[in-house]
Amino acid sequence: MAQGIGEVLTFAIGVAISPVPIIAVILMLFSHRAKVNGPMFLAGWVVALGAVSSIVYLVSDAGDASTDSTAADGVSWAQIVFGVLLLLLAGRSWRNRPAPGSEPRMPPWMAGIDAFTPGKAFGLGVLLAGVNPKNLLLAAGAGSALAVVGPSTTEAVVSLIVFVVVGSLTIAGPVLFHLTGGDRAKASLDLAKGWLSVHNDAVMTVLFLVFGVNLIAKGIPPLT
Repeated sequence: MAQGIGEVLTFAIGVAISPVPIIAVILMLFSHRAKVNGPMFLAGWVVALGAVSSIVYLVSDAGDASTDSTAADGVSWAQIVFGVLLLLLAGRSWRNRPAPGSEPRMPPWMAGIDAFTPGKAFGLGVLLAGVNPKNLLLAAGAGSALAVVGPSTTEAVVSLIVFVVVGSLTIAGPVLFHLTGGDRAKASLDLAKGWLSVHNDAVMTVLFLVFGVNLIAKGIPPLT
């Protein structure tokens, strides 16, 4: 059990530290549909994380990644490719960082969050958790790494649940804080949004580097 959780925990932390989705959910919590859209965004996030990690695990496990050397090599190569892609994203994030003293640029779609319907909020949660390149690669990495361990069905289910729960903490936290914290929560969330907006590119560059190197380091030893 511990081994499976250990394999997915690092990936889950990487998913959780995602400035743009955190900013997006905070903006939703300042909209006039906050009490509905915040939980719907969280629901979409959870569904996408669970779906991507589970599908990759099931596909890798069906190929006997834990026992078949050819399948295991395939998973290792996939991890190396994922790692290289994350390193490329790190380079792009660093190049796109705002110049000192300039106003950070947020994605244009954020301007329309106040008008989102609950369905759009759910869909945005799905996109940012399961289609966003960084989280897609990390969720896929978690599923493939878990399959290589060869856990029992119970261990796999528990490990995947832990991955989704930990990866969702920074989205669930603001939603729950807003629902229970009142005006104090709004002030704190606004400060967090401001800090993340300024430091988004720096945070993402470090994350891409760390997890890119980690995936490559996981993929190389089984091939040698």
